[in-house]
Formats: sequence, C-alpha cells, structure tokens
Amino acid sequence: MKNGKILIMVPTYNECQNVEIIATRIRLAVPNSYLLFIDDNSPDGTGQILDSLAESDPQIMVIHRPSKLGVGSAHLDAIFKAYKDNFSILVTLDGDLTHSPENIQKMISSLSVADVTTSTRFLNKSDLNGWSLRRKLTTHLGHLLTRALLRIPYDSSSGFRAYNLENISEQYFRYIKTSGYSFFFESLKILDLSNIAIAEVPMSMSPRTYGSSKMTVSDIAKSVLYLFKFSFLTIFRKQNFRK
Repeated sequence: MKNGKILIMVPTYNECQNVEIIATRIRLAVPNSYLLFIDDNSPDGTGQILDSLAESDPQIMVIHRPSKLGVGSAHLDAIFKAYKDNFSILVTLDGDLTHSPENIQKMISSLSVADVTTSTRFLNKSDLNGWSLRRKLTTHLGHLLTRALLRIPYDSSSGFRAYNLENISEQYFRYIKTSGYSFFFESLKILDLSNIAIAEVPMSMSPRTYGSSKMTVSDIAKSVLYLFKFSFLTIFRKQNFRK
C-alpha cells in the first residue's frame, strides 16, 4: 500500500458510557491509526466527551452532525473523508462495544487476500453467545433474507468492516442511495457487482454492555422494504452499479 495510513471510524449516538473505553482500546490495539468519531448530536453528552478526547490526542477526530442522519450516511461521510485525506485503509465498527477493537488488526490483516473484509457472526455457533433470543432471531432472519434476495453469501448486515481504498474506486460508493441500515447490504452488493474481492472474518459479537440498541421497528421495516426494491434493481439494472 502506498502510505499505509489507517482511519478507524465509529458512529455514535448516545454512547457516553462507551466512547472513552472504545477510544482507549482502539488506540492500544492500533496505535499508528487515526480515529474518527461521527456523532449525531447525542443528547446524552457524547459529543462533549469526544471533544475532550480529541483535545488530548491529535490522532482522534470528531465530526458533529446536526441531528440523527442515519448510520449509513455516517459510514459514507467517513468513506469520503478517508478518500479526501488519502487514507489507504478504512475500518468501521459500532460504538456499543459489540465489536471488539482488539480484532481490528485481524480485519486489516485480512486485506492481504481481499479488498473488503466484513466480520461474520454465522460461521461459528458460539459467535452470538449472550445475545437475547429476539436479537438472535432478527439477526438470522436478516441474514437469510439478504442471502436469498441479493445472492451473496456474506454477512451483509455487519458494520465491522475493513476497506483497502487504494483498490476500490470512490465512485462505487456514490451509487449508494440509502442513509440508514440498508447501507450495509446495499454497499456490499454494489462492491460485489463491481468485482471487488470480498472476504469474511469469523468473529464473536459481545452483547451490548451499556445503553440500548438504536435500531427501531421502523428501521427494520424500512430496511426490509428497501431490500426487496434493491434486489429487483440488481437483477434488471445491475449495469447501473458498475464503473
């Protein structure tokens, strides 16, 4: 890779109990990286904590957005910033500590065999230990639907990913139309259609330690409806997603 610069992005909304922990663990796990938090005007004071962290560490950056604009749009903001600032690698993970920062190096190492790696919770039976039955059912149903409708074998709802941006055209990400959770399956399918090499890294996901899930019933319904629409587009208009 040309410069090897690594950007790690964490989207946040009401994660005041988690951000100091996750920042410390990321800086210990990948000390040569830059850390970007994108906060959607969290009312619990997350943004102020992040500003304090950034003041004490020049390798921590914070983007404050005016309102809750969607987790997908946060990922896109990070992706375009990474291209603009000439980062070679972008890693994304959730801010609720379900994704272990100690596994970031594993994700980066896997870029030696692919240009996008996504963590997967479905290769080992123990990877969802500790999760509630409701969350397990929702997760498995989402995985089955995306595999069946999009015809890709990957865990396409995971937010723990690594990208080798030097081998991926920025244009591919400009085809993405959604700003919510649909970003995850939409982006992975577009990259797959564009013949970008994708790999999976098996990983256990811890149950959320603090706070509560940000995904609502409305979010799930919107994602499922868009999944059906998007699957139709990928069959009949897939040339639109290619460079």
